[in-house]
Amino acid sequence: MAHPHDHDDHSHGRHPASELSPMELRVRALESILVDKGYVDPAALDALIETYETKVGPHNGARVVARAWVDPGFRARLLADANPAMRELGVGGRGGEHMVVVANTPEEHNLVVCTLCSCYPWPVLGLPPIWYKSPPYRSRAVIEPRAVLAEFGVTLPVEQRIRVWDSTAELRYMVLPMRPAGTEELDEAALAALVTRDAMIGTGLPRAPATTA
Repeated sequence: MAHPHDHDDHSHGRHPASELSPMELRVRALESILVDKGYVDPAALDALIETYETKVGPHNGARVVARAWVDPGFRARLLADANPAMRELGVGGRGGEHMVVVANTPEEHNLVVCTLCSCYPWPVLGLPPIWYKSPPYRSRAVIEPRAVLAEFGVTLPVEQRIRVWDSTAELRYMVLPMRPAGTEELDEAALAALVTRDAMIGTGLPRAPATTA
């Protein structure tokens, strides 16, 4: 069953059918059946969507990254013991209880995968992308990480080694990407806007400042 966050807005039934994809139409039909039978409260669905769109998602992790970029003390605490550091910003919760943050450097790039299933820090990064759960990613990220990164559009210097981290139900990882050049004058909010979900998984890099307009 598709997650309700796939919807385009918070109220059900507002979109003309022509604007919905086949998957969205199937989700909408299933919702209608569940609501009609009294299994699901529409208000509860709206609240769930609101939670994942505004309270749980990659923007939580982005706030953590931005703070680490501007506050060396926070960065040190984050890398030493991620969970209490994240709680300083109100970030964490079920699915993100045991976090480890690994920092990219000019010498090393980090990549996160779950080889067994799709363990993922939902409270920090939101819902996992479909490709994160796919067998090809889960196997190839370990075997040929540089080739996988290239397919995501990330080409690293040959001398920069790649380290792959395997998330589990007990321990989940997040990448602290390197701060982009030319961002010295940006405040935390502007810096957070540069941080993508993929950058925190390791399959992407932060946006360049000029691309945030």
